[in-house]
This record gives sequence, C-alpha cells and structure tokens, in this order.
Amino acid sequence: MTKLFFIIGAPGSGKTTDASIIAKEGADITHYSTGDLLRDEVASGSELGKLINGFISKGELVPLTVVIDTIVSALKNSATQVVIIDGYPRSVEQMMEFDKVLQKNKEIDLRAVIEVQVSEQVAKDRVLGRSRGDDDNEAVFNNRMRVFTEPLSEIRKFYSEKKVLYTINGERSIEEIVAEMKKLIQKLL
Repeated sequence: MTKLFFIIGAPGSGKTTDASIIAKEGADITHYSTGDLLRDEVASGSELGKLINGFISKGELVPLTVVIDTIVSALKNSATQVVIIDGYPRSVEQMMEFDKVLQKNKEIDLRAVIEVQVSEQVAKDRVLGRSRGDDDNEAVFNNRMRVFTEPLSEIRKFYSEKKVLYTINGERSIEEIVAEMKKLIQKLL
C-alpha cells in the first residue's frame, strides 16, 4: 500500500524544497513535485509537453486529466511505499477527482495534506528573487497566487473534515520546517 502525503502551499512557500530534503534524508520516501513531473514532460519535447507548456507559461492550471494520469502513473511506478507529492491539489476540481481515484484504488492511502503557510509578501519576495524561468515575473506570480488562493478555503474545509489537514509555519528556517514535517510524517506512518 502506498502511503501518500500531499504538501500544498503558495508559490514560493518552500514546499518542493522541504519535500525533496525529507526524501533525500529518508531512503524509504519518494518525492514528486507535480510541477517537476509536468516540467519533465515539457522538457521531453513531446506533444503533451507542448500542450502543458502552453498552460504553465501563463501560470494557468494544466488540464485535470493530464495531471491525475501523471500522478497515478508516478505512484504506481514509485520505488517506495511512502510518497510525498507537493503542489497538489491546486483546485477543488483536482481535489474531488483525486478523491474519486482514492475511493476506487485502495492501494493508495492519503495520510495527510500538509499546508506550508507563508504570507503573500514572503511568497512574492521568494519567487521574484529566485528567477528560475519565464514564469518568475510579477504578473505571472500574481496569477499563480490568485490560482492558489481562490480554492484554498474549500480545500482546507474538505481535508479538515477528513481529518487529514495539517498546517506548518513556512516562515522559519528550512531546518525547522523540515524537522517538523519529518516528525509529522513519521507519526502518521
């Protein structure tokens, strides 16, 4: 059985960095970033990658079926039974569709949705300071932030009712955040 942990947070919250550190330090944990899974597809130059790039370059959401198929494939091919996926879900629709996948597939157990919380200003400073690519400019950041915040209250409510939502303060040192996240994951295994 795959024990799944989702990590959500604003662009620039550090969720990908936190998850990758935890996976590197724990040999029994695999980390996938939905952003990286999608960017890898774009980098492959495939037709699907070109389609995905059309959405990512504008800061828009990639179509649901593409994202879910990508995630389920990654889970099935994971080398470990504990998987952290960051950056998912990003919409109520993504959340509901993945919940259907979980109901049908008893081999995947969603243990927690961990929200790394940061203020919008901290997120903006981090994103605009890293200049990773074309999607790191103020207009795209503002769109990505809007895309993140609009469904957030519904996502929080849904996972709170399922008793799997946990919140971590993302405005501390990476060491403190990672330590708290590791402790939480170990407790929930």
